[in-house]
Amino acid sequence: MIAQALRDAGMEVIYTGLRQSPEQIVASAIQEDVDCIGLSCLSGAHNELFPEVVRLLEEQDAGDILVVGGGVIPAEDIPFLESKGIRKIFTPGTSTKDTADFIRFALNKNKKPSPMQTPKKIAHIGIAVLSIEESLLFYQGQLGLVLEGIESVESEQVRVAFLRVGETRIELLESLSQDGPIAKFIEKRGAGIHHIALEVEHIEERLAELKENGLQLIHEQPKEGAHGAQIAFIHPKSSGGALFELCQYDSEHKED
Repeated sequence: MIAQALRDAGMEVIYTGLRQSPEQIVASAIQEDVDCIGLSCLSGAHNELFPEVVRLLEEQDAGDILVVGGGVIPAEDIPFLESKGIRKIFTPGTSTKDTADFIRFALNKNKKPSPMQTPKKIAHIGIAVLSIEESLLFYQGQLGLVLEGIESVESEQVRVAFLRVGETRIELLESLSQDGPIAKFIEKRGAGIHHIALEVEHIEERLAELKENGLQLIHEQPKEGAHGAQIAFIHPKSSGGALFELCQYDSEHKED
């Protein structure tokens, strides 16, 4: 039943059958190049069998394989099993959806980060304003920030003022039209923080990776933005409601 539920959730499942020894389980897992082993025990021998599977995996340099378990397991045994490397024990009554969601999330966390996965820094924070000139009275006059310049980005129907803050910038965003994206944002949410921009390398590969991971993108291919950057936005539905921009600068316009 569990195997079928995980298949229905889009996973490839190999069911090895009953009464498999730890040695047989580990050998099958390595041969099939699996990402996760799910163990079920009803005999009461879980405290011996489950840790032995983990030990054998580590012995075979396969300790990165996720191991989860279930069955008739007393609550007082769960901390011991988790301390031995069993990532999760699913108690009776756990829904198959919760099981699938946990495995998918845990496997995603287990992925080894590639060099492109960590952004270099926060490139800027975009703030939607009704008027750049009026807003500069606060940002320049009260915060003492230095205005680096103002640029219009016709493709986004926005006028942008750049203010340096240490290694990053604040960008004030003023709409160039009444139906532009910034005007619509202010109409819906009011003036305030619009997005956070992260500087990355290899932006096209990064977008492809995010799409493969199931994230919803506003731009699947980068487009030209301010300061000659290649930019793309991740949809807020994939980031808990925050709007993130990825940006990559060429050597001529690279931010110092």
